[in-house]
Amino acid sequence: MKQACEFARQAEQNDKAHKNHWAEGTSSFQTGLEIAEILADLKLDQDSLVAAVMYRGVREGVIPLPDVEQRFGATVAKLIDGVLRMAAISASLSPRQSLVLGSQAQVENLRKMLVAMVDDVRVALIKLAERTCAIRAVKNADDEKRNRVAREVFDIYAPLAHRLGIGHIKWELEDLSFRYLEPDQYKQIAKLLHERRLDRERFISDVMSQLDNELQATGVTADISGRAKHIYSIWRKMQRKGLAFSQIYDVRALRVLVPEMRDCYTALGIVHTLWRHIPKEFDDYIANPKENGYRSLHTAVIGPEGKVLEVQIRTHAMHEEAELGVCAHWRYKGTDVKSGSNHYEEKISWLRQVLEWHEELGDIGGLAEQLRVDIEPDRVYVFTPDGHAIDLPKNATPLDFAYRVHTEIGHNCRGAKINGRIVPLNYSLQTGEQVEIITSKHGTPSRDWLNSNLGYITTSRARAKIVHWFKLQARDQNVAAGKTLIERELARLALPQVDFDKLADKANHKTADDMFAALGAGDLRLAQLVNLAQQQVEPDRVNEQLELIPRKATGYKPGKRGDIQIQGVGNLMTQMAGCCQPLPGDAIVGYITQGRGVSIHRQDCASVLQLGGREPERIIQVSWGPVPVLTYPVDIIIRAYDRSGLLRDVTQVLLNERINVLAVNTRSNKEDNTALMSLTIEIPGLDALGRLLGRISQLPNIIETRRNRTP
Repeated sequence: MKQACEFARQAEQNDKAHKNHWAEGTSSFQTGLEIAEILADLKLDQDSLVAAVMYRGVREGVIPLPDVEQRFGATVAKLIDGVLRMAAISASLSPRQSLVLGSQAQVENLRKMLVAMVDDVRVALIKLAERTCAIRAVKNADDEKRNRVAREVFDIYAPLAHRLGIGHIKWELEDLSFRYLEPDQYKQIAKLLHERRLDRERFISDVMSQLDNELQATGVTADISGRAKHIYSIWRKMQRKGLAFSQIYDVRALRVLVPEMRDCYTALGIVHTLWRHIPKEFDDYIANPKENGYRSLHTAVIGPEGKVLEVQIRTHAMHEEAELGVCAHWRYKGTDVKSGSNHYEEKISWLRQVLEWHEELGDIGGLAEQLRVDIEPDRVYVFTPDGHAIDLPKNATPLDFAYRVHTEIGHNCRGAKINGRIVPLNYSLQTGEQVEIITSKHGTPSRDWLNSNLGYITTSRARAKIVHWFKLQARDQNVAAGKTLIERELARLALPQVDFDKLADKANHKTADDMFAALGAGDLRLAQLVNLAQQQVEPDRVNEQLELIPRKATGYKPGKRGDIQIQGVGNLMTQMAGCCQPLPGDAIVGYITQGRGVSIHRQDCASVLQLGGREPERIIQVSWGPVPVLTYPVDIIIRAYDRSGLLRDVTQVLLNERINVLAVNTRSNKEDNTALMSLTIEIPGLDALGRLLGRISQLPNIIETRRNRTP
């Protein structure tokens, strides 16, 4: 710690031209010491204190983060980086941006973003301490800065302190932010408290003495004190209950600390014996703790002189929890905190639960009508370049983001940058990232964006906007585009050509052109049409279209009974033919073998067509069972311009899709600088195959991806 202080102090001295002080008369080093002092009171570990000392210097460019990591370790650097990410919330709360989508929605998004960003409670605690220093230091700042910091502290960090159970920081943040947001109300209550201070102190002294005597008489040793008065809580209670200041009884309040839990209820009985209690004002937070873990007994009684007195009773351990919150549960020891340990994972899970906003905390001047926000694990929260927070479903893409911001931005989208780095349009956004959309004045949507196998969009909003755009285009364009889409997909999946008029009837369209137009406009999904096409395959047309060349059989996986339904026959053994590798969804037939049950082939399999020509009585009708339970081998072809890393990129897609590879063969053609890759993979069905081929086709330099036809 001493080394960290010396390092930070020296770094600041060396930067003579540095003038970006966050508050008049302060320095990054001084501020770091103040943050560390708050964290030391919370009993945080050494890494947290070192990170606190360094944080402002790193943020203001005085200390490079790599230097911190090299000198003080990766844990300290990671903590600082986490706090820097949270600092984006401050930038997002500027008055200029607060009205873009409505201030309340913006505040709720930012709260949820904060929760999603924090995977180490120490990051939240360091940021909380830093904002505490900020609100303390803005007294002499200009009005705009005071209001901005106060609004941020009130809306984000006071509720965070409450959720973490750190009571004394919560009260300080609420009172100081209230002081700047509602200065007249604050001064009025402060004046009333001051005017009646002597009477209040005399009253509290008398009841403390009386209660202490009674407790000692029953053998209960207690520490009794007058409880601190918090101006914001008094004002909130006046507003909520429509009471005058004189009617607010927690202005006169006691806190009673006892050794054991049973002593709490003994003390409660004595309090209710001495003075008449108010039934509606009793809360047992020991039997029913608050959601942030707070435990105590709260009661209100009619005390001496007919004045209402509030009493809080808890054990010393409960009081430590109330003051330190999460810090009372969490004890770090050096660098012994490993995210892989079960204990650490349990603590992270506990933190996530604590950070959920389940309780309404009140209102102030319309800034926060309610703080109840359910944290949704299936959401991500990202920033616009201007710092506005956008809420999207998990796995949302830059295109989803573009259409969420504005329809025209989506239509004109041609690329995206994440934190200044160009990414593909089907990139999955992560919480806390800044997203910039690259647009073209004459850009238009692509029909590929509607192909679910390519992963460009995940939200119904984006799909609806794209579909609407294509509906407005000329019918001839949609017909041509739709026909191209279905023909290309059937060829890629090695499905034979179908009768498009019959397919249109099956898809509830009058003509093939109507079907193509619906597909081109986005009203009809490609995957839906491919599934219908599989059902329309006709064996006699397959005979005419395929060359009858047999193929050497490869290995197969036997199916379980129930995978294949055999017409008119039950309890026959079935096996997948290695020659054509049928997949669930393919049109199939069965061939009765000698001693090996029924061999299942694709209807267009050259081998089974040849066998059927010689022994047609062995061909039987079969169909797929309702729930395929196996993976099946299938050959695919990938043709691409040869480049370094091509096989690695293809392998990564296979890993991401959880596809097992049985065989790989790669050939290069130096004349045209192309590579041909033949892979045998295990796949559960045609849907998965279509998705895989679509993902691979998005890789750089890919010319063609398709299922290999039977030779």
